[in-house]
Amino acid sequence: MLNTLREMFTYRFLVNAVVVGALISLCAALLGVSLVLKRYSMIGDGLSHVGFCALAVAIVLKLPPLAVSVPVIVAAAFFLLRISESSKIRGDAAIALISTGSAAVGVTVISVTVGLGTDVCNYLFGSILSLSERDVTYSSVLAAAVLIMFALFYNKIFAVAFDEGFARATGTRAGAYNMLIAFLTAVTIALGMRMMGALLISSLIIFPALTAMRIFRTFLSVTVCAGAVSVICFLLGVVCSCLYNLPTGAAVVLVNAAVFLLFSAAGLINGRRAK
Repeated sequence: MLNTLREMFTYRFLVNAVVVGALISLCAALLGVSLVLKRYSMIGDGLSHVGFCALAVAIVLKLPPLAVSVPVIVAAAFFLLRISESSKIRGDAAIALISTGSAAVGVTVISVTVGLGTDVCNYLFGSILSLSERDVTYSSVLAAAVLIMFALFYNKIFAVAFDEGFARATGTRAGAYNMLIAFLTAVTIALGMRMMGALLISSLIIFPALTAMRIFRTFLSVTVCAGAVSVICFLLGVVCSCLYNLPTGAAVVLVNAAVFLLFSAAGLINGRRAK
């Protein structure tokens, strides 16, 4: 088995996949803690469907996928925040509207033009073969931006995540921090879709945060644990995918689900002992 693992990482595409996947997983987990606390955990699912729609249009028009999907997903993230803050439509309902509407547009565009080909399937279900050196560069820049944001604005993000109303009352520009988180989440979704697929990318946002919350209670400990769990689960998922010939995205999600169950059991045991 060790020889198999050693041989796996002699392939450049697998090295690219591991580097990109680890960085995207870290970014998604760190941002996911704030999103889960703000009841926006499904924003990743909504934005991934928007991304699929943008990619469908890009493929039909023969345009660079990232050049089209990134600005569209960012615009959708800002739009979701705006309609949730200024209208009677709640965040989860707004996400559902945009998610289903975008998916319908994407499927329709593909169906009446080129059909459901290999490129579209790669974005729907993910493909580690599609990752390149350019993706490594993009994901490295994104990871640096997310880490710098947390290092510089940790207290502000903490305040906005836990009690946005109080944060606004104390002079914190909550809207600006919400926009920053939404922007970085949108870029994370856009870069991670080719690896995890539009159907599974939101798992990187939801699972690590919820897993960490089974045991830890402070914002800092949950954030650190979520980042570590996300990266470890991704690496284990890639290894399982290569060893047992499983789809990479699905393997990563299954490992995350297993770790979530383990942390849940540990949390229950600790809770009983505390009583």
